[in-house]
Amino acid sequence: MEKTWNNKAWFLVLPVLLLVAFSAVIPLMTVVNYSVQDTFGNNEFFWAGTEWFRDVLASDRFWESMARNLLFSAIVLVVEIPLGILIALNMPKRGIGVPVCLVFMSLPLLIPWNVVGTIWQLFARTDVGLFGSVMTSLGFDYNYGRDTLDAWFTIVIMDVWHWTSLVVLLCYAGLMSIPDAYYQAAKIDGASRWSVFRFIQLPKLNRVLQIAILLRFMDSFMIYTEPFVVTGGGPGSVTTFLSIDLVKIAVGQFDLGPASAMSIIYFLIVLLVSWVFYTVTTQPDEDRT
Repeated sequence: MEKTWNNKAWFLVLPVLLLVAFSAVIPLMTVVNYSVQDTFGNNEFFWAGTEWFRDVLASDRFWESMARNLLFSAIVLVVEIPLGILIALNMPKRGIGVPVCLVFMSLPLLIPWNVVGTIWQLFARTDVGLFGSVMTSLGFDYNYGRDTLDAWFTIVIMDVWHWTSLVVLLCYAGLMSIPDAYYQAAKIDGASRWSVFRFIQLPKLNRVLQIAILLRFMDSFMIYTEPFVVTGGGPGSVTTFLSIDLVKIAVGQFDLGPASAMSIIYFLIVLLVSWVFYTVTTQPDEDRT
């Protein structure tokens, strides 16, 4: 008997496909089109080939911005991952404290990025901001709009405040999924708290930490709104990341060709690094199986 296929289900998927095409594929193709062409106005375009890509890759400005991006991502990962694990380990496992802690941990994640930048722009000011006033009262000559280290310190602290909660929630969910039998066996063997963390909790958090690191890398490497609102890429260009530099080229200078080429290179870097990270971190598990 010949099997019949019901294709009516495709009508349910069609709206999603159209939405993805409208919001992702069509803009991406537009960027690709601009990256291989040049224009002198009047909506007239001329074939440029890979010229813009060569110019971007040969630009010191591009590599300096990328170096700042990589440094920022490395700093926030080194701070947020251990801090998130530490907070998750000390959160209550039962009782009324559980929902209270979860709500407080979720609050920073609910604040829009531009609002976070505005909050810290005011919060870090030395005249009206609490953070800036405290730094000044402690004897520091703090000014995030003038000093390079102060600008970086402010942006890092802002990102830690905003996104450590994501690591906490992921790690807490991983810890809660560990069966009590492991803890009971460790208690019988007289294992210390460090031993429990090293041989039980940390291995069980392996997959969760992979997700946390990957998400935080992608988000920190593509950060734009918060540092742009707080410092505008300054003082000078010390906090001008790739995303900020890209907007300056595309919107400020209206160089659509170089901006499109840079955005594609930017996208490929994030995709490549994420793929390499995923491949490297999952390879040991595949070898064991």
